Amino acid sequence: MSRHRIAMAACAIAAMSLLAPLPAAAFSGAAAPNAPNNAILVAQQPKQPAEKFKRRVVRLKTNEAPGTIIIDTNNKFLYYVEGNNRATRYGVGVGRDGFGWSGVVKIGRKQEWPEWRPPAEMRRREAAKGHILPVVQEGGIDNPLGARAMYLYKGGRDTIFRIHGTNQPWTIGLNMSSGCIRMMNKDVEHLYERAGVGTKVIVVGPGNRQGEVSFDDKGIDILRTIFGG
Repeated sequence: MSRHRIAMAACAIAAMSLLAPLPAAAFSGAAAPNAPNNAILVAQQPKQPAEKFKRRVVRLKTNEAPGTIIIDTNNKFLYYVEGNNRATRYGVGVGRDGFGWSGVVKIGRKQEWPEWRPPAEMRRREAAKGHILPVVQEGGIDNPLGARAMYLYKGGRDTIFRIHGTNQPWTIGLNMSSGCIRMMNKDVEHLYERAGVGTKVIVVGPGNRQGEVSFDDKGIDILRTIFGG
């Protein structure tokens, strides 16, 4: 089994590690493709992330160009740089111990309601433990990749890391994944509409492989958070 397949599978299986079967009403406010009549599902999660991880417009001093994504894995924040010392800040979940990483990558492709294809080796291994995994899990309310996925590439090659949604919003702010960056579904949908293919993504984390990057979060821009603009 190649390292690529192992890491890709681990990223998805980590997202499922705490997942018990949930009713449709336990998902986010996003419309799933397999929901009856494309209905909007009502959020009834057992736990919500801490207040500080809710989406906010903040004052951010950085030399990075507008449209750049900066991910601070230490503090569990993702910034979408707006320009004029402003950014939209999202709370994220990041890699657990031993799975953190850093670097400069790009969004290579995007997918709404992404499917998951666990490798045959993983299906056999999990079956031996009594866990039956599907050959293909279609996008939907039970998929660990959530409502949207942005696939991170470097040098034209898939890194196997993604920015994706989750049906476990209570894991935002935690070190839970195998390196993927997870967001609440409503937040990953918001970012997905703004960040196109080719967007520069700077992941600040272990090893400092992102190189020199300057950013300083000065806190919530109250007026823009309330009134927008």
